Amino acid sequence: MVEKAYKFRFYPTPEQENLLLRTLGCVRLIYNRALAARTQAWYENKERVGYKQTSAMLTHWKKQEDLDFLKEVSSVPLQQGLRHLQTAFPAECCANTNFFSGRTKYPYFKKKRAGW
Repeated sequence: MVEKAYKFRFYPTPEQENLLLRTLGCVRLIYNRALAARTQAWYENKERVGYKQTSAMLTHWKKQEDLDFLKEVSSVPLQQGLRHLQTAFPAECCANTNFFSGRTKYPYFKKKRAGW
């Protein structure tokens, strides 16, 4: 089987660029909040927080007045950000994923910079 790769250049309109920047900002915010919640739960109560709990937190965050802007972007990238965070931590049943198996360091908070 032959694998091919293609590279495309993307020139967004100003409206598309604005939506992309808002979406990426919201994804970063959700990722950082979920990471903070996971870290706090572990250090305070020695509890592991899974994807289901962070997804429920996302629903709760979207209902808050100060985070009302989360409703303006698609929920798919927000949920995908939570899934990316989940890959760093194992489920309750298996301890063979990234951080806890020693393949990588503890996840870090995302900063506003080019590319994320």
